[in-house]
Amino acid sequence: MIRRTILASLALICLGLLPHSLFAANARRVKVLFITESRGYRHGSVTRAREKLSPAEVSMIQLGQQSGVFEVHCTQNCEADFTPENLKKYDVVLLYTTGVLPISDRAKDYFVNTWLKQKGHGLIGFHSATDTYRTKDPKHQWYRELIGGTFKAHPWTANGTVAITVHDPDFPAMKPFGKEFEWKDEIYEYDNWVPENVHVLMSINMAKSKVKRPYHVPVAWARMWGNGRIYYNNLGHRPETWTNRVFLDSVVEAVKWVSGQIDADVTPNPEVSKAQHEKSVKDASN
Repeated sequence: MIRRTILASLALICLGLLPHSLFAANARRVKVLFITESRGYRHGSVTRAREKLSPAEVSMIQLGQQSGVFEVHCTQNCEADFTPENLKKYDVVLLYTTGVLPISDRAKDYFVNTWLKQKGHGLIGFHSATDTYRTKDPKHQWYRELIGGTFKAHPWTANGTVAITVHDPDFPAMKPFGKEFEWKDEIYEYDNWVPENVHVLMSINMAKSKVKRPYHVPVAWARMWGNGRIYYNNLGHRPETWTNRVFLDSVVEAVKWVSGQIDADVTPNPEVSKAQHEKSVKDASN
């Protein structure tokens, strides 16, 4: 029976008729650890009610199943699950977290220097991943450098709409958004933002947004960390974001990129941040 199925599949491949679902079933799915532990403000998107999974967790599990690209294990317990032994099971770590997480020095060193830098795995941060380890404690500098920036404030509140410009529409996770779009979500501005370290992907367009500030406010970026890949997207505060098809399509592409299935140039582009800063100064004064 197995031999007969294989022969039938080969025949369909030759005819170009093999269903995509069969390819997805036979392919190895990317193993994703989705961490939603809150040690500070707890967002509704990652709040579990009556022991049920949160909206973001349900969304990621369903998205992995529907896309056939990845499978997800969700946790709100870093102490138990963010360990060298457990990280070895995964290709990608997704973070929607806040505060100082209970991660041991041993786990941190393995994650930063071995799992990510040497083995070339992937890290994705959503929204408040930048509101994690944002203390001034020098021992948390490792995380601030990894993620690329830390929460400062959110003048663009969850009930407001902002205009966003995509600077690299060819980056896989940006393609679903197009070159410019409007979005209802809470948007952060950042401390510890170092343009020379990252490839900025999209930013607030101050000229077309109601709330204006005279400086550059990035919304998404990507970078390399040795052999590892890091992607951050500020969107995701509102639970509705986790049912938005455009956002979900971008997440699938982000997983593909950080897991090395597809490539993209993420050379740091500080010139984009400089140009956006100058433009924001001008737009905020008008």
